[in-house]
Amino acid sequence: MQLLWPIALITFKEGIRNRSIYGISLLALLMLIANFIISDMIGHEVGKVAVDIALSAVSFSGLLLVLFVGINLMAKDLDRKTIYMVLAKPISRAQYIFGKFLGITLLIITCLGILSCFAAVSLLLIKLGHQHYFQRFSWPLVCLSFSFIALMLILVSALSFLFASFTSTSFVTFILTIISYIIGVSLSDVKALVEAPQAVGIKVSPVTVKVVQGAYYIFPNLSFFDIKIQAAHGLPVPPSYIIGVVAYSVVYTLIVLTLASLIFRKKEFP
Repeated sequence: MQLLWPIALITFKEGIRNRSIYGISLLALLMLIANFIISDMIGHEVGKVAVDIALSAVSFSGLLLVLFVGINLMAKDLDRKTIYMVLAKPISRAQYIFGKFLGITLLIITCLGILSCFAAVSLLLIKLGHQHYFQRFSWPLVCLSFSFIALMLILVSALSFLFASFTSTSFVTFILTIISYIIGVSLSDVKALVEAPQAVGIKVSPVTVKVVQGAYYIFPNLSFFDIKIQAAHGLPVPPSYIIGVVAYSVVYTLIVLTLASLIFRKKEFP
């Protein structure tokens, strides 16, 4: 752990100084400001729409943070050859991977914490102006949604480390991460569709069903982390579900990071 913290802190400081983070933060603030305008146009659905927009703004901004800042922090050491200086010290490649990941995790938590505070302020102001439309509003559910978003982004960041461990350029890592994210958020619905195609009047071949079922157990099911509907409607989330999501994210992240460190050990640098 003593060797991981210096790498983590350096990674965190580099991420904070990255100019992309300011653009992402500005975009998030604009989306939250737009929340006031859009909510007033909805009418009796103000509460539900305001919560959904606020959570979506934080989730989308966090995803941009992982894609444009997190991946860049990993690629920068490879592109600038500074990784040779790091690995020349008494530190293993696995420790380097886990140290960088710890730094990016700190960056994600810090940035999402700040964005979540702004989102909470926007919700509070909208709630004060439309009290009667927030009867089923629940702050604990909103905070739980923010926590789930953070867990999801940390998992996606771990996937980017796995791809970076065997790809040659940050662009390939970027594309693979986006593809994995898209598959992850839609895989549950696709699986339900191919397993019961008669419900929508379509035909699906057995091979397609097997492929989708296999992908379901390989790719992360990111829909587990999406509880915006529950938060917007004030629906309770069972404690067993919360424990299951946390356990799923921790186990999947550790497996992916272990694979990344094993592959990175055998990687040859030009």
